[in-house]
Amino acid sequence: MSHRPVMGMTRRSLLGSAATVALGAGAASAAEATPLWREFSRAPFTHPQIPYVGRAGCHGGATDFPRRRVVADVRDFGAVADGTTDSAPAINRALAAAGRVGGGTVTIPPGTFRVDDVIRVGHSNVVLKGAGSGRTTLYATKNLTELIGTYGSRYGGDKSSWSWAGGLIWLAPRARWESLVAAIRAKAWPFEGWTGNRRDEWRTLTAVTPARQGSWTVTVADACALRPGALVLLRLADDADHTLLEHMCGGGAGPEAYFWDDKTKLTSYVPYEWPVRIARVHGRKVTLERPLPLDLRPEWSPQLTTHVPELSGSGVEGLTLEAPETPQQPHLLDKGHNGVVLQCAYDCWVDDVTVRHVDNGFGLVAASACTLRRTRVAGRGSHHPYFCREGSHDNLIEDFTIEERTRPAPANTQLHGINVEGLSSYNVWSRGDMRMGTFDSHRGLPFANVRTDITVNNNGRHGGDASAGPLFGARFTHWNIRVTNGRAGLVKIDGLAPYSATVGIDEVREFDQIDVPDFTGDLHTRLELYGSSGAVRPRNLYEAQRRLNGVDR
Repeated sequence: MSHRPVMGMTRRSLLGSAATVALGAGAASAAEATPLWREFSRAPFTHPQIPYVGRAGCHGGATDFPRRRVVADVRDFGAVADGTTDSAPAINRALAAAGRVGGGTVTIPPGTFRVDDVIRVGHSNVVLKGAGSGRTTLYATKNLTELIGTYGSRYGGDKSSWSWAGGLIWLAPRARWESLVAAIRAKAWPFEGWTGNRRDEWRTLTAVTPARQGSWTVTVADACALRPGALVLLRLADDADHTLLEHMCGGGAGPEAYFWDDKTKLTSYVPYEWPVRIARVHGRKVTLERPLPLDLRPEWSPQLTTHVPELSGSGVEGLTLEAPETPQQPHLLDKGHNGVVLQCAYDCWVDDVTVRHVDNGFGLVAASACTLRRTRVAGRGSHHPYFCREGSHDNLIEDFTIEERTRPAPANTQLHGINVEGLSSYNVWSRGDMRMGTFDSHRGLPFANVRTDITVNNNGRHGGDASAGPLFGARFTHWNIRVTNGRAGLVKIDGLAPYSATVGIDEVREFDQIDVPDFTGDLHTRLELYGSSGAVRPRNLYEAQRRLNGVDR
């Protein structure tokens, strides 16, 4: 039986459960567990190499997604499963109608529906539900350049931002989506996150007193504007010495010696913005639904703030999105035959969805606490099969598949894999079958992310501009990784990522892409059970953390 953990579970109650945890079928007993796991289980919220991700995903990683009552069938709005009639207007009318009545499920029956526009889920508590990824197909005839326009990069050059943004199924709050489209058409290339196109759509709710990473409860200056269940942003600025960025890298001599000032793309990502729901307010004490991702120090001006209205409680289920089988475009010049994107979304999900012949598959853009489950990227080959950027946190991607490409890669194209960048943190990739791609950390100082229980044909490459800074911050963990082609790059990270853990991966060697660490000196990394992926216990780090948290899977 599955259930949600109690919101606001305290550090003491979790550690109490850790002391008596029964790890269950397929997991390790205390005697069999790796030393690093036993060490982590004694201090799960403050371990220096392994992040606590036991609450990642929609509704804290709940097994079951919310079931919304059926409020519309797309056929009643004019959709036709003949493969030739443009059904996008009908589908979007049905979704808008569901939003107007406060939410519900919009069904799409079996068949192939042609869509000549973006499918937009713009209201909370709205679910677009097909009959199954093998039965319902949306055939998307146009790309985002045709539908919205050329999308340049806010950092200059001739790159197309459709290479890493936007989807032909786009889950985002309606007002936020409309503001993004207006800015793109005006060629005022926007920021894409929680505080608007110019990052100025927020106000302070309260200052927060100093606290330590892993704390569930913080003390605020004034709790009058806070209420249980509300979503707020924790906002951390950096100081002139970049001590916040150093802290994200674990601190110490290496990060302190790193030259940050010319990393202008990275510094544009700061302040760090972390969305979180409030679980409880008692006087000036505020309990959060997840533990703090970082220390809160006075020099970083910690505060809780507002943000643009979020999309919450929405999902896409049971369908295939197929694009025309056009050749993959040269690197960074994608036209935008993109799959499914969640943006400014919280507690949303994608389940049993396949994308085929896309430039970019599934995207998380300033999205947090979302789950992608049973997703698949198929067809002629993709630039980013999965991308996670613009400060996306606490997401769960599980039971995912990247199929081998059906066409050889054209010249001057690029393949990445499961991407994370842009200060994104505490995300999990679990139970994956990667028949191509790599563990792409795309610079921009992502930190505290986990890849676990994945088989990978490691033939992709990482990306990232030099001005975006380090490939890795602290507490990256690769746990039980089966590498079918013996290539080390971006998977064996004990020589690259500071304060990281590489546990139970196959024996690999450096070839094709040889990476160098961003930081000098001792990286304080851990390498355990190297060459013995089958021996690592527990086999899945995320699931073991869930059990440690007292939650059945």
